Amino acid sequence: MAFSSSCSSVKAVNSRWASPSPSPSSRFAVIPAFLHRRYATSVKLTATSAALKTVEQTTLTENNKFSTVGSDSDEYNPTLPKPRILVAEKLGEAGVLLLREFGDVDCSYDLSPEDLKKKVAESDALIVRSGTKVTREVFEAAKGRLKVVGRAGVGIDNVDLQAATEHGCLVVNAPTANTVAAAEHGIALLASMARNVAQADASIKAGKWERSKYVGVSLVGKTLAVMGFGKVGTEVARRAKGLGMNVISHDPYAPADRARALGVDLVSFDQAISTADFVSLHMPLTPATKKVFNDETFSKMKKGVRLINVARGGVIDEDALVRALDAGIVAQAALDVFCEEPPSKDSKLIQHENVTVTPHLGASTKEAQEGVAIEIAEAVAGALRGELSATAVNAPMVDPEVLSELTPYIVLAEKLGRLAVQLASGGKGVQSIRVVYRSARNRDDLDTRLLRAMITKGIIEPISDSYVNLVNADFIAKQKGLRISEERMVVDSSPEYPVDSIQVQILNVESNFAGAVSDSGDISIEGKVKYGVPHLTCVGSFGVDVSLEGNLILCRQVDQPGMIGQVGNILGEQNVNVNFMSVGRTVLRKQAIMAIGVDEEPEDKTLEKIGGVSAIEEFVFLKL
Repeated sequence: MAFSSSCSSVKAVNSRWASPSPSPSSRFAVIPAFLHRRYATSVKLTATSAALKTVEQTTLTENNKFSTVGSDSDEYNPTLPKPRILVAEKLGEAGVLLLREFGDVDCSYDLSPEDLKKKVAESDALIVRSGTKVTREVFEAAKGRLKVVGRAGVGIDNVDLQAATEHGCLVVNAPTANTVAAAEHGIALLASMARNVAQADASIKAGKWERSKYVGVSLVGKTLAVMGFGKVGTEVARRAKGLGMNVISHDPYAPADRARALGVDLVSFDQAISTADFVSLHMPLTPATKKVFNDETFSKMKKGVRLINVARGGVIDEDALVRALDAGIVAQAALDVFCEEPPSKDSKLIQHENVTVTPHLGASTKEAQEGVAIEIAEAVAGALRGELSATAVNAPMVDPEVLSELTPYIVLAEKLGRLAVQLASGGKGVQSIRVVYRSARNRDDLDTRLLRAMITKGIIEPISDSYVNLVNADFIAKQKGLRISEERMVVDSSPEYPVDSIQVQILNVESNFAGAVSDSGDISIEGKVKYGVPHLTCVGSFGVDVSLEGNLILCRQVDQPGMIGQVGNILGEQNVNVNFMSVGRTVLRKQAIMAIGVDEEPEDKTLEKIGGVSAIEEFVFLKL
């Protein structure tokens, strides 16, 4: 059952804006720098805790004691030194030039594992192709400095994704630039294998003329099974249809409507391999696909099947393929990738007369090489700037349109998390968080992964030495024993906007500001986006309306005339600029909460003067 705050029925007074929603023209104006800590930024934490335990903070009480909590911002600063980018394998010149416009580029090729570990300790980004192994030891050697690994190509089996995630390092690839090149190479191998082009070429160059030996097979009317219906698989299917082939495919994650649009039938794995005349592999190398083409698989294939692999070498058990070739189950194979690259010279598979091989040339066209270089350079530079990459492989994949729509809410989510944890006092520490999203949209239309990650970031970073980003948010939360539950409530508001409000509750902890405790006994704050700017709209049971910019002072007071003037005068006398002020109350002339946004951090003596106002019962200063 979703929790509902009493704030929903309380109207804030003295608010600057009346509109509850961002204006269409400006709601995307706030661009978050949330993905990575900036490469030369030193973040000072004024409250720390190794395991989300006690936050050293006090509240203004009858003795007028107070303290400030929070952390300094780590927003992007263009005056900081450029990031250092290590390019460990050959990259197209266009990509290198793009990287040099953004950072200091070190092109060091053929590094030994030890040399690579030394280099990454001084690097903010690493770019590799398929030949460099980025292992857990590499991430450990980086000691947290490495923020992004770029794989210039599609496959990422040479990068330890789990280790990258644990170390908060984003991994991006370049999956689109070489799609056509890989598909074209697959078709080239398919056609050349069917007509024995490589063998006939070698024969005639050896002075022979063996026309009868190299009679091929036609492609028209034959069935091609595309194993993996991703980008490359789709392009292969499209071209095979143009050659008059009947195309089927197996891919448990492929959308059926996309396959149908190309005239391709999605079938089971066993049906695909048992009915195909040609089998073309386009699947990633994962624990589930490693050596999936083995003796058992080959035994289920039609006798005389022909196999093409331009994906990953490890999906085939190469010894089993040799046995299938010798038994005549597989008539021919055309391979561009291998379990070990380069393969040994005496490999039985490489030397087999019915096997056509190329040295991993799938992406090796001039156009593809330049395209991959530019794509990976843009992804790496964007990640270092704090932008989400559509090609991130160890972070939630978010459609660019969805990301643009959620951007101001991402900022709101982090700031709510940061505020909520500063309102928690000592004791057993922060362990349970409840987040309530109110939206007019259906549950399935709201992807909350980004928002949850940023709430986690806001909660953990101010009170620990951990750095949290979208990549490692869930991992760090689990590691810290932080339980985050999410609830969604459908409300009667405009579905044009993804979220009406976000409420963050910290459960089962005491608060250093009693006014932040809701009727349920938990710390509760709520916020909305208005005109593209995050606003705090509810503290405990009190409705407020204050822009979450700069810093924030919350005062619980007796609801009486002159309070805004008294506090405003104190701040003005100390040259502290007020950017926003809002007062919320539940009952007339009883209690109220005054929320004051300030640009500067007030001195202790200024805060003491505010605490000295007789009608103010408690207050807290919060850093955003």
